[in-house]
This record gives sequence, structure tokens and C-alpha cells, in this order.
Amino acid sequence: MKIFSAAQIKNWDAFTIENEPIASIDLMERAATACCKWLIGKNFGTFHFRIFCGKGNNGGDGLAIARMLIEHQCLVTVYILEFGNMGTDDFQTNLERLHGLTTDIHFIQSPDFFPVINESDIVIDALFGTGLNKPPEGISAGLINQVSLYKNTIISIDLPSGLFADQSSKGNAVVKATHTLSFQNYKLAFLLPENEHYCGEVHLLHIGLHPAFEENEEADFEWIDETMIRAIYKPRARFAHKGTYGHAGLLCGSYGMMGAAILSSLSCLRSGAGKLTAYIPKCGYQILQTTVPEAMSFVAGEDHLLSATGIEKMNAVGIGPGIGMHTSHKKLLTEIFEKVKTPMVIDADALNILAEKNAMLSLIPKRSILTPHPKEFEHLFGKATNCFERLELAKQKSNEYQVYIILKGHYTFICTPEGKGYFNSTGNSGMATAGSGDVLTGIITGLLAQGYTPLECCLLGVYLHGLSGDIAATEYSQEAMIAGDIIECMGEAFKTLVH
Repeated sequence: MKIFSAAQIKNWDAFTIENEPIASIDLMERAATACCKWLIGKNFGTFHFRIFCGKGNNGGDGLAIARMLIEHQCLVTVYILEFGNMGTDDFQTNLERLHGLTTDIHFIQSPDFFPVINESDIVIDALFGTGLNKPPEGISAGLINQVSLYKNTIISIDLPSGLFADQSSKGNAVVKATHTLSFQNYKLAFLLPENEHYCGEVHLLHIGLHPAFEENEEADFEWIDETMIRAIYKPRARFAHKGTYGHAGLLCGSYGMMGAAILSSLSCLRSGAGKLTAYIPKCGYQILQTTVPEAMSFVAGEDHLLSATGIEKMNAVGIGPGIGMHTSHKKLLTEIFEKVKTPMVIDADALNILAEKNAMLSLIPKRSILTPHPKEFEHLFGKATNCFERLELAKQKSNEYQVYIILKGHYTFICTPEGKGYFNSTGNSGMATAGSGDVLTGIITGLLAQGYTPLECCLLGVYLHGLSGDIAATEYSQEAMIAGDIIECMGEAFKTLVH
């Protein structure tokens, strides 16, 4: 699924109108029908609807929804924000149609007209949609703030009013929706943490926008879904042997942090790697041999890693889980970057060391995969004032160093050296637990060893990691889930791709 900008969404509507063909008022009718069907299907029909409309096409959607709800015998009151102009043609057409059914229509001309409503009423926000191009101000901002004060269930149409589709809305007055009913594809604003408190639960309603537009239109961002992953996944060959699926090398663990080595090693093997050599300090030798007997252990230091003998022979290399911050690690990383000429996976303390020695970033093998969480990203590449700026910074640094950046989060973001971005569709907040990132590093390293391309490793890795987490949450709950549960559920995640 492609994630389009506000301008592209407008063009998609225009393309549909021209090429289906369909009149714009009928396309609006289709969107309103989908919203009304959702509202009735959720058993909201017995409540009093309070519908707030602007005078643009988002307001036109609201008026059409009002008419359809009245036709379903629902109690509806409509409030129109008075801009001092007539509004769009489709708005006017729907207002005329609504006048034929009700007189319970009110115009808000000042804060004196802001209504007092019952807490049981359902509020529908149809003030501003994707077409918003400047922050609301004056009475518009005042009404948005008033709506956000209501304790009611608030349902925004298209976007919570005041929210931009593809740029930061920090400082804007924005409706805090309980649900957002949006159309066809996700908008970038829904996928970034700075907007978490505005969107509520997002529901995509398909309204039959012309598929040829999405097929042919390029997009900077895409949504990772099962269709994409099934196209990447490679079933096992019938006559395969362990050498078929590669020899992975993981540099992991130190005194007091051998748990990270265990988690990354187990997940690497669970991802399908044929063999694994874990480079570990002597203090963790018995621990790893006992807990991960399928892995080979190579002692490369006493309490922490000091060397990486033979690392260049591996089909894939991952470094970082639990290695700690030691002054000798700069030398270790330099040695690895000199020996390993193929893409590798870099995580955790390896990233923190690179942040301290920023000049080393240029030594990273091209097409390697960096897996920072937001704080590690900030240490590596600097602060961003908002989430949208962080995406642009990720794109810039990914291109500059020719690496893939996996910025971990609720909708984990993958940035390619070519400037393409992907958001992951799986995962949940139960995965915000110690060791979850170590599991991801192991998975991606194991996939890389099997011959998947770096991009395929990123896409398949984050999807499987999140899906395993979703299965684990169902089994254990989000609160009780631990990182090891994600590994335990990887088999079930793979099964969804096999069938």
C-alpha cells in the first residue's frame, strides 16, 4: 500500500472522477455511505449525533453523513462553521439536500455559538480534512479546541481537524479523536508518534478510488503488508542442507549482558540460518553453550569482546547486542569494517560507539543495516524538532552513508539509500520490553545469511518480528510479554506465510 502526500490524494480523487468516470458529488456520496455504514455497524445509531462541518469538501462529507443518518431514523444536529463564504459546490449541494430533511442546522459565527452537548452524544468532526494547508486560527482554532474538550466519543472524518496529512502539526489546534474514519490508504500523519493523541483508532474505508492511479504513481513511503511480504518470502528447498542457508556470525554479549547474546542467537537460528557462530567473551561461554546448544561459540575476549578472528568467512555478520561500551571496541569495529566487505547488521552498543566516533560511519560496509531506537538515532545523527524532520534526516543519512536505517518504534520505519521509506504494519506496545531489539538483530542477521537482499531482510525482518510479537501478545498479553516470547512465537509467524 502506497502512502501518498496531500497533493497526491487530491490528484487521486481527480483521476478517479475523470477516469471512472464519476461526478465529484457522487464520489463524496460514496465516501459518506462508507462512513454511515461504519457508524451504524458499530451500533452508534441509537445516540444523538452532533456533526460539526466546515465549508469545504470535508464539511460536504459531514452533511452527506448527516442526511444518511437521518434516513436511518437517527437523531442528528448539524453545526456549520461560518467562514463568510459559500463553501465548495459539493458542500452547497449537500446542504441543499439536507435542508429537505431537517431544520436542526446551526451556524457557528463566534464562540458564543459553541454548543453545550450531552456526554452520551456522538460527535462527528468534519471541519477540515486533507485539504488543510495552514494552521487553524481564530474561531476555527477555538471550535477545534472546544470539540477536543468534549468527553464524548469523537469521530473525525478523513483526518482529525487541524492535522496536516504530510507535515508536522506541532503548535496547531487539533481535534483529539476517539476514531478516525479515513479513506483508501494510510496517511503519513497517522504513522508518527507525535500525532498519537489526535488520531485515536484509525479505520480505513475503501471508496473505490481508481486503482490505476496507485499502480502508476510513485510514492516516497509504503506500508508493509502481507502481500508485500509473501512476495519476498522464499520457502525452503526440498533438497536443502544447512549450508544452503548460510553461516551467520554474531558478535554479542559481555559480563552481565549475556542475555542479549542468548536472545539474538536464538532468534538468528529461529529465522532460518543454517549455522551460527556467536563471538562471545569467555565469561559467557558456559551460559551460551547451555542455553543455545545449536550455536557454535567462539571465545573472543575475557569479560568483553576484543577480536573477531575469521569473521570475514561468515555469510552475514551482526554486532551489538550486549557488547557494552568499552574503549577497545573502537579498534574492534575498525577491524570488522576492514575485514567484512559485505552488508552487515549493526545494533545497540555498536551504534553507541559509532555515535562517539562519528568519523567511523564512513567505514561501514555499503548496504549495511543500522537498527537504532529513537535515542540511538539521535546520538548518531542529531536531534530533530519533530517526527517529520526525523524522517527526512533518516533519508539524508541513509543516502549519505549508503546504509539502510531501521528506526524502531510502533510503526517501525525503514529508510533505503535511494530515499524510499517503509512503515511496518505489525507489532504492538508489549514489545517495548528489554531484549526485543536484540531479537530483531538476530532475525535480520539470520535472513541476511540466507541470501535475502538487505532490503528484503529489513522488510521481512521487521514484519516477522512484529507478527511474532502480535502472536505473543495474544498468548501472554502485552503487559506480561517478554522478549523470549517473541522468539517462541516465530514459528507461528512463519506459518502464516507458508499457507
